[in-house]
Amino acid sequence: MYPTEFVMPMKAEMTDRGFQELLNAQQADEALQKTGTTLLFINSVCGCSAGTARPGVLLAVQNATKKPDHLTTSFAGYDTEAVQQARTYLLPYPPSSPSIALLKDGKLVHMLERHNIEGHSAQMIAANLAEAFEKFC
Repeated sequence: MYPTEFVMPMKAEMTDRGFQELLNAQQADEALQKTGTTLLFINSVCGCSAGTARPGVLLAVQNATKKPDHLTTSFAGYDTEAVQQARTYLLPYPPSSPSIALLKDGKLVHMLERHNIEGHSAQMIAANLAEAFEKFC
């Protein structure tokens, strides 16, 4: 598990902007089974998360004309129970962090894995998510 003092600023970046933190399996189930659209951001300490994923997710939510009904986040390597449970909703995709998923009525409809994030700018990630929001939200 990563040190709390290292993780907290990265968690706060999301929660300060309205993302609900998922800390355990029950919270993950409750959040990801909700009616409507739910954006799940599995946060990470990796450079692509810090450099493009978090800014891309925030940019997409800030600028999109259509937005998910619910914004959620959990931190890989820290919120272990919640992330493990959340990943059951992301099958058949293998575990990936960071990752960004859009669910509609509890079903996965759009997924960005780490390999879709690495090497892409925050603007590219935001544009990808905005397209998914337009289609599913």
